[in-house]
Amino acid sequence: MPLSIDELRAKVEEYRGKGLNSQQIADELSLSQTTIQWLSSSNVPTDGDAPQDIRVGWRSVAVKAARVEAVSFVFCDIIDEEINDDVDTVAGISINGIPFAQAIASQMDLELAICRTISESEGGHLSDVFASVGGKRVVVIDDVVSSGSTMRKTVQQLRAAGADVKLCLVLANKTEMNEIDGVPLRGLVRVVTV
Repeated sequence: MPLSIDELRAKVEEYRGKGLNSQQIADELSLSQTTIQWLSSSNVPTDGDAPQDIRVGWRSVAVKAARVEAVSFVFCDIIDEEINDDVDTVAGISINGIPFAQAIASQMDLELAICRTISESEGGHLSDVFASVGGKRVVVIDDVVSSGSTMRKTVQQLRAAGADVKLCLVLANKTEMNEIDGVPLRGLVRVVTV
């Protein structure tokens, strides 16, 4: 895991060289898009005013499917606790929310939908290969909420497709938000600066 600003900048440039956009790089590094843009800007001193951000490294979980499944049991318990009525579908946000969504859907015998983030400015795409969300009660899963923009766009996209979005779940909530567009937001951990 790169720790210094220079190492993070090098990773950002490496990912840009592979054709990833800022949203995809933010997903890979578990940083906000604002931080990625700051790291990408030229002539910014490494001791300058960096955006307030916290990098969440969860590779220890991600490298083993059994660990993803174990964490997903906690997500399932939160879903049971938070939602009084039934859930039909779990929607995973690409790329990091997908393994958790799949594990939760399997454990709770729910349908699986996939939401792809296309770019910072566009909303995204609901995959036609997986479950449709029209008329269904949906829980949204991702790894990290930094600013809430990806989750907000996903909630709006799901609602536009006819979904009743009941809950948003993440491994780490890097904000003080408890909801996104009127939908409860729960994280396994909240990581904020004080």
